[in-house]
Amino acid sequence: MRKALRWLLALTVLIGTLGTAGAATAADAAGTTDIKERLLSIPGMSLVEEKPYTGYRFFVLNYTQPVDHRKPSKGTFQQRITVLHKDVSRPTVFFTSGYNVSTTPRRSEPTQIVDGNQVSLEYRFFTPSRPAPADWSKLDIWQAASDQHRVFKALKGIYGKKWISTGGSKGGMTATYYERFYPRDMDGVVAYVAPNDVVNKEDSAYDRFFAGVGTKECRDRLNGVQREALVRREPLEKKYAAFAQDNGLTFNTIGSLDKAYEATVLDYVWGFWQYSLLSDCDQIPADAKNATDDQIWDSVDTISGFSAYADQGLSNYTPYYYQAGTQLGAPTIGFPHIEKQYIRYGYQPPRNFVPRDIPMKFQPQAMRDIDTWVRHNARQMLFVYGQNDPWGAEPFRVGKGAKDSYVMTAPGMNHGANVAGLVPEQKALATARILDWAGVAPAAVQADPQAAKPLAKFDAKLDKRDTQREMTLRP
Repeated sequence: MRKALRWLLALTVLIGTLGTAGAATAADAAGTTDIKERLLSIPGMSLVEEKPYTGYRFFVLNYTQPVDHRKPSKGTFQQRITVLHKDVSRPTVFFTSGYNVSTTPRRSEPTQIVDGNQVSLEYRFFTPSRPAPADWSKLDIWQAASDQHRVFKALKGIYGKKWISTGGSKGGMTATYYERFYPRDMDGVVAYVAPNDVVNKEDSAYDRFFAGVGTKECRDRLNGVQREALVRREPLEKKYAAFAQDNGLTFNTIGSLDKAYEATVLDYVWGFWQYSLLSDCDQIPADAKNATDDQIWDSVDTISGFSAYADQGLSNYTPYYYQAGTQLGAPTIGFPHIEKQYIRYGYQPPRNFVPRDIPMKFQPQAMRDIDTWVRHNARQMLFVYGQNDPWGAEPFRVGKGAKDSYVMTAPGMNHGANVAGLVPEQKALATARILDWAGVAPAAVQADPQAAKPLAKFDAKLDKRDTQREMTLRP
């Protein structure tokens, strides 16, 4: 009986902590103005470390989240977040990368534009924000959106001004899904280079993209190196085997070195356009057939990375591949410039990149639901794409039911496309809408959107915009 009572008491405390975080925050924080004390007064919030940065306070924190938001009594895990604090009187930007969170102070473009605070969240199941034991069935877009919703509710009592969510690539997808499931939380959404694979088995848009991207000269160079890497498979796989041995690489998840080699080579053209610019094409061997083995190897390794599909390269990204194989979808493209006898596997499915002891079943309705909702219900959403980014071949679109929402494309840009890269008229419009959504648009901008510009000065360290290079085919 006593054991049962202790269990019931523990359960009651847990549910109370998870359910009243926002209310408790306001009450506990009322007596102090120190931001660290206010943050740590939130039930379930703990400090990992504070790092100094001029003009801000930067905190790395852990927040207690339920493993299953539908059944919060069934266990919890610690989710890592960071807070770049400027002032509670400023708006707040909620940033997600869709992967790990950076523990170095960084400011997303919308945060610079509105001169605000930034809360950044690590995506569930990316270590260390992974439940133990890991029930992979609890890794889905609704659970992740619910993580954001709870963080927002917990912090809204401190950061009471307007909020904008943002993220790039998988982070842009994450911001979009959050808006779909919790449309009343945010005052605006800025989603960068967010793929929208509505029908997983219909990927002809990617084939059309690769047939026309850049210039014919550049496409021919890239296609030539990719084909030659498969023609020379035998000698280059010997080089790969030696490379793997020297670096302690294994291939248990994908199944063999041969599969890993082909996957790396088939990523080559995609990887170039994702991370490079047309001006970088002069670095690609112009005459692949007469290039040395080392030249072919070096070019593929530089762009695709031969460690990507080894167990050691895949393990950190198991959560992404799991989601790609269960909800997000993954592209499959053709290779008309390569004879069939040189391709043994083609673009391999996400299932090949996830350990076999983790069950996976694809849910085709998940992305259809998101796409339909965005087309008909988007409110104050901005989607930014790069003209030469393969992931933009299947973009989000806004329909007649959408309001104050936009899709813009930055000419010549890759997977690092941003508002700053848009044509001047669109750049000003996008900046003006972000300022307005955040409630900080100056009178001059309200009178003339073309006068809009970021409120905070550019900081070379804080506003570092380099796209994180992900060595394999993932957004």
